[in-house]
Amino acid sequence: MGTPALTPVAEAWDWQRHAACRGMSSSVFFTAPGARGTARREVEQRALEICSSCPVLRRCAEFALASRESYGVWGGLTERDRSDRRGRGHRPAP
Repeated sequence: MGTPALTPVAEAWDWQRHAACRGMSSSVFFTAPGARGTARREVEQRALEICSSCPVLRRCAEFALASRESYGVWGGLTERDRSDRRGRGHRPAP
């Protein structure tokens, strides 16, 4: 029996090379533990502004939903956005 064809890891992650956030600190997209209110909204707003012009926005959002990312802003979606979509039964494209 033959070995199933595998996708090279580099190809699976290649979309990240084109991300608007490439090379930025993760602190731009992830709030400090326990951050709430204005501090949280400011971090999310800055991240969403960066995401809004990203050429791989959709791919990033699909990745975050498929991998059930719990924290940070991914593909223009906040933690709450992703949680809401999961609650509505959203299934990312394969």
